[in-house]
Amino acid sequence: MRSLARRLARAVYGNRYHHVPKGQRVYLRPGDRQIRRLQRAWRHRGPVVSLDDYKRDVPLGEIEEFVACTLCGETRQQPLYQPRGKNDAWEYRVVRCPSCGFLYRNPNVRPERLGDLYTGGGYSKFLTGEYARNRQRRYRLTMDALTPILDQGAGRRLLDFGCGTGLFLELAEERGFECYGVDLAPDSIAQARERLRAARVFVGSPESVPEIAAGNFDMITMWSVLAHLPRPIADLSTFRDLLTPDGVLVILTVNAGSLLVAGKAGGWSGFTKNHLMFYSRETLPRLLAKCGFAGVGFAPCYGDEIEAETSRLSAKEVELLKRRVKATDGGNMMRAVGFATEAAMERWGRQLPELVPIRSEREHAAPRAS
Repeated sequence: MRSLARRLARAVYGNRYHHVPKGQRVYLRPGDRQIRRLQRAWRHRGPVVSLDDYKRDVPLGEIEEFVACTLCGETRQQPLYQPRGKNDAWEYRVVRCPSCGFLYRNPNVRPERLGDLYTGGGYSKFLTGEYARNRQRRYRLTMDALTPILDQGAGRRLLDFGCGTGLFLELAEERGFECYGVDLAPDSIAQARERLRAARVFVGSPESVPEIAAGNFDMITMWSVLAHLPRPIADLSTFRDLLTPDGVLVILTVNAGSLLVAGKAGGWSGFTKNHLMFYSRETLPRLLAKCGFAGVGFAPCYGDEIEAETSRLSAKEVELLKRRVKATDGGNMMRAVGFATEAAMERWGRQLPELVPIRSEREHAAPRAS
């Protein structure tokens, strides 16, 4: 299906859209969105197997475990993708929950072995290399898209979970926030301490640091972190308890509902070595509800070049792209804000294009029979 779509596009469009970045062509080329939807529907017709049958057919790595759906407890699996790194440096399997549609890696990484993915200095080097080149620009663009939530920090306490080398905290300091950060990588925290003026950053989890465990945060941020968590319900429930009644949880993560997933399959950019779970605008509210949040808001992602006004696209193409991103999937990345209470949503959510009130449910759903 993928190769057929590529051949059809080449035959129909030639080089007409060559100037458009690959990740944005789906929103501009006539018929592309319909083709991607057909591809997705075709894959979702695939076989569904029991967890026991899945275990018999799939090898288990040293740091891995088999899991059921985090969001609804469904044990059945619909195998969909098998992402691989360059030169087959790594490989894993992604399944879809046939009950709620959630995408996740299975086998997944055992929580006590999560640190294995970030030790040795390689991940920290990655964060400060090519990947980091435009990170602060992306942070600024997202801060602008989520106005007024991130505009002024005076008198507000902020925790950056998975703070890495402190690139975002540096910007938050400039806006007056009282900043804290935690990360699993000791070498990243060492670099963050050199970068930052006043922010306090620590190696470990929020519960392990008394200054953070005391809570009373006005904001918690997760920049490209949510997909890395093997136990998101436990983590986000902790974050909810650390927030003030007026507090918000800011999330930037890959968007599993993007049409690019349908077209690129295992080659999608969101399937990286350290990503474990993949959320969409349909599944994220369910996660936040289980963790005690009262609502969630979304702002579309059009792409860094579009929002920074450095794109080669014409004004007409930019307008069309924005309209179609809003109408389809919200973009390849997902910007979301979880609101601790209805009052927080009323205060901070008015400027967001899409608000979803959710009924908080602290009790996890019971697993369904296979």
